[in-house]
Amino acid sequence: MKIYTRTGDEGVSGLFGGERVPKDHLRLAAYGAVDELNSLLGVLDLHLPPGLSDRIQAVQHDLFGLGAQLATPAQCSGLLDQRMTRRTWPIEDMEADIDRLTALAPPMTAFVLPGGCQGSAYAHWARTVCRRAERDVVSLGAQEHVPPDVLIYLNRLSDWLFSLARAANAVSGVADVKWIPRQKG
Repeated sequence: MKIYTRTGDEGVSGLFGGERVPKDHLRLAAYGAVDELNSLLGVLDLHLPPGLSDRIQAVQHDLFGLGAQLATPAQCSGLLDQRMTRRTWPIEDMEADIDRLTALAPPMTAFVLPGGCQGSAYAHWARTVCRRAERDVVSLGAQEHVPPDVLIYLNRLSDWLFSLARAANAVSGVADVKWIPRQKG
């Protein structure tokens, strides 16, 4: 299989099912942001303390599945369902892991700035990319059908990444970077 196809040389790309759309289409922006998040999770995995990266590859697989859903127009969703039966990490299980990660860190007493150890900084970066992907999915959903579970997953994933960032600092023995508002005068 060749990597280059030349089919996108004129600024169009193919969706699942064969439809061709401009590369600035909302659908491509949405699954492109999810793809960017997936790539960033690969970098994050390299910087997490031992014991905290056990879910990263599973989330990456989930994001490929979400990307496939986002690359599929509503009229082709049945075809995708025939090919892909694996669903994502159940939201209840993700929430339980958020609780586990939260318990590893001290209680929050202030807003937290991105930073601390490398793993935490990368997790915060991934969280912001996840939020952008979520916004892109909302924009797409205003124009076309988006399966509701895609948005729910991304919303919860950003919470998980925040909790992962704080847990990475705690496990590394590094304090969260607190936001301290500037005082007037």
